[in-house]
Amino acid sequence: MTNDTRVDVLICGAGASGLTLAIELARRGVSFRLVEQKETPFHGSRGKGLQPRTLEVFEDLGILERIVAAGGPYPSPRSYRDDGGYTESVLMEHVDPTPAEPYPAAVMLPQYLTERVMRERLAELGPRPAFGHTLVGFEQDADGVSVRIAGPQGEQTLHAHYLVGTDGGRSTVRQMAGIDFPGKTLGARGLVADVVLTGLDRDAWHRFRENDPQRQIAICPLAGTDVFQIQAPVPLEGDIDLSVEGLAAMVAERTGRDDIRIVSVAWASAFHMHARLADRYRAGRVFLAGDAAHTHPPTGGQGLNTSVQDAYNLGWKLSAVIAGAPDALLDSYEQERRPIAADMLGLSTQLLDSLKRGDLRRGREVRQLDLGYPRSALALESPKRARGLAAGDRAPDAPVRGAAGMPTRLFQLFKGTHWTLLGYEVERDAVPPREGLHIHTFGARGDLIDDGGHFVDAYTPSPGSWILVRPDGYVGAIVSTSHLDALEEYLRPRLMNV
Repeated sequence: MTNDTRVDVLICGAGASGLTLAIELARRGVSFRLVEQKETPFHGSRGKGLQPRTLEVFEDLGILERIVAAGGPYPSPRSYRDDGGYTESVLMEHVDPTPAEPYPAAVMLPQYLTERVMRERLAELGPRPAFGHTLVGFEQDADGVSVRIAGPQGEQTLHAHYLVGTDGGRSTVRQMAGIDFPGKTLGARGLVADVVLTGLDRDAWHRFRENDPQRQIAICPLAGTDVFQIQAPVPLEGDIDLSVEGLAAMVAERTGRDDIRIVSVAWASAFHMHARLADRYRAGRVFLAGDAAHTHPPTGGQGLNTSVQDAYNLGWKLSAVIAGAPDALLDSYEQERRPIAADMLGLSTQLLDSLKRGDLRRGREVRQLDLGYPRSALALESPKRARGLAAGDRAPDAPVRGAAGMPTRLFQLFKGTHWTLLGYEVERDAVPPREGLHIHTFGARGDLIDDGGHFVDAYTPSPGSWILVRPDGYVGAIVSTSHLDALEEYLRPRLMNV
C-alpha cells in the first residue's frame, strides 16, 4: 500500500467483485485502494462457471481472450449405474453464437484462475491489491469515510469519498455498517475439494448415486488445470475429514470403486448452504457488492457472475458522481442490482432442489443474458415503445460495417468507459457532440452500414430513433427525433467523466 491517505474509493475485499470494481475505477482514472485481509490470493476452485453475460463484461474489461484461453467448455455429465455402466447426458442444450449473442455458452475456469487474470489486468492499469490488510473500523460524515486499516506496517487511517465492501458472506463492512442480512439456512451442507487423482478420464463430469440425496458425489475435471473438483453432500453436523485419506474413503464408499486414487488435495472446504440478501446495498457512503450483499447455494453457477456484474454496475456510477454527477445516480445501484440478486437466490435454490433429485440440466435462465433494468430510474422511452428492445434491456451485439468498408461490431463500439448513442435514419448533427459520448448513425451520410440487417433485427428501430447505450452495456434511453429534449434532459446530469 502506498502512503497516500486520501483516495476516492476504498475497496475492502480482493475477490472477483473487488477486482472488477478496481479495474473499472482504474480505467476511469479514479483513485482507490484495494485491500484484502488474507495474506495471499485465494487458491481454490469455488465458483468455476463464467456465464455468457459475464463473458461480455470481460470483453469490455479487456480480459475475455485470456479467460477463454485459460479455461474451457463444460464436459458432458456421465451418470454411473450400480452395475458399473453409465449414460451420457447434456448439461445444457448447445446453442450456436448469433449476431446478437456472440457468446452463448458458459466457460469453465476455476475462480482462482479467473482472479489471477483479473489481477494481471489490474496491474497493467497500475494499481495492485494490498494483501494482509484488515479493516479495523470506520466513521463517515457528509464529506467522506475515515477508515482504519491494520497492515504489516501497523495501523493506518485512510480518508475516502466512498467505502465498498466486497469482503464476502461474512462481510466486516456490512456488519460495521449495521446492514441486516436476512435469509435462511437451507438445511444442506456441501463439500467441495480440488484434488489430483487417477482412475477417471477428463472428458466427462463423473456423477455417482444421483438419486440418493445424501450420498451423491460428482467429480469434475477442472478446465485449465490438472485437478478434479469433488462435490458432495455431507452430514449437517460433525467434522468432515478433508485429508487425502478422508476424501479417498468417501470416494471409494460413494462410487463403489477401488480404482479411483486421490493423490493430493490442493484445497477443500465443507460449508453450510444459505440464502441471504442484504436488506440494503447502501448506508450513506458505504456500499456492498458481491457475496457481501448476497449469499446462496452454488448450483447454477450464478454467484461469481452476479458479483462481477454488481461491481460493473457500481463502478461507472461511482466514477460519474465523483466527477460531479448527482448523488441520486448511486441510488440506482441498489434499485437495479438487488432485484437481480433476489431472483438469483430463488433460481439457485430451485436448482439445488433439482440437483437433489439427480437433475443437473440447466436452461437459458442461468446465462444471464435476459437480465435487465426495465423499472430503473435510468430507463427512458420517449415515446413509449410497444414492441422490441426496451430501455433497461441488455444492448445486443450486431456485426456492422463502417462507412469506409471495414467490418466491426457494436460491442467494439461500446467497449470503453463512454456512453454510446446510435441514431437510425437521423440527422447526425441533431445531437451535439460532448465528452464521454460516442455518436454513430445509420442511414444517409451515416458512419455505419447495416447491410446484413442485424442491427435492425436486434434493435427494432423506427426511422428517427436514437438509442442510448450506457457504459455497462444496457440501454439507457430510446427516444425519437421529435423528443430530443428528453434525451438532452437525460444526458445532462449523468454524462460526467464516465
